[in-house]
Amino acid sequence: MGLFRRNPFGHILFLKKWLIRIFGIITHKRYRGFNELKIDGSEIIRALPDRNVLFISNHQTYFADVVAMFHVFNASLKGRADNIKNIGYIWQPKLNIYYVAASETMREGLLPRILAYAGAITVERTWRAKGKDIQREVNLNDTENIKVALSDGWVITFPQGTTKSFKPVRKGTAHIIKQHKPIVVPIVIDGFRRAFDKKGLRIKKKNILQSMVIKEPLQIDYDNESIDEIVEKIEIAIEQHSSFLKVVSAEEINEKEELNKLRHWRKNY
Repeated sequence: MGLFRRNPFGHILFLKKWLIRIFGIITHKRYRGFNELKIDGSEIIRALPDRNVLFISNHQTYFADVVAMFHVFNASLKGRADNIKNIGYIWQPKLNIYYVAASETMREGLLPRILAYAGAITVERTWRAKGKDIQREVNLNDTENIKVALSDGWVITFPQGTTKSFKPVRKGTAHIIKQHKPIVVPIVIDGFRRAFDKKGLRIKKKNILQSMVIKEPLQIDYDNESIDEIVEKIEIAIEQHSSFLKVVSAEEINEKEELNKLRHWRKNY
């Protein structure tokens, strides 16, 4: 690889590699040390092609979620079976991993700007800006950038566009799927909201068992399924569909509390 070789967005790959290495080393203990990350489905990652893969996931923090995915994807590609043991996997990271993030978020401070160089595809949200609800036309440059990223590699997106649970999936993701026909891999995460602050930069609580479940790619009829059908399929796949909401009995609440106790990871000394 040439020292000044660039990706389609003009980022120097040598610099991007070192950014991923440095941040990978700095953040590793957030998922295997202060807290513990339980992974299921790493074999699915290893079976994917190098390009035109779209990961869809629920969202709990601005940055901790996607950083964890960078760890899991690279560890899986280096042969780790559902774990991120031995940080050596980050030395030769996959450089064509991108993630979709709000432009407003990535402009808030120096650290987000640095993280953006590691692979952010920034988009202008059409429904919210500066904490207020708005209505804005889709920026065609944003969708074009996602197309370029899919042509070059893997793209991570959080189709609800918010860290709040059970918010509707934005139809833009379904349009991207119909237009570019990527392999769509659902991911369901949990525990990140309890472990980190909203931005995912500060550790809020230690000894939390986080989880990441990587599911089999969705079966989608790109030509015949409607946008609404694909949206519903996404909501079900990332477990954010209204059917997952129900009236919970007292017995189920008690069972959930016991499960939450078990989810607290205790390090063995």
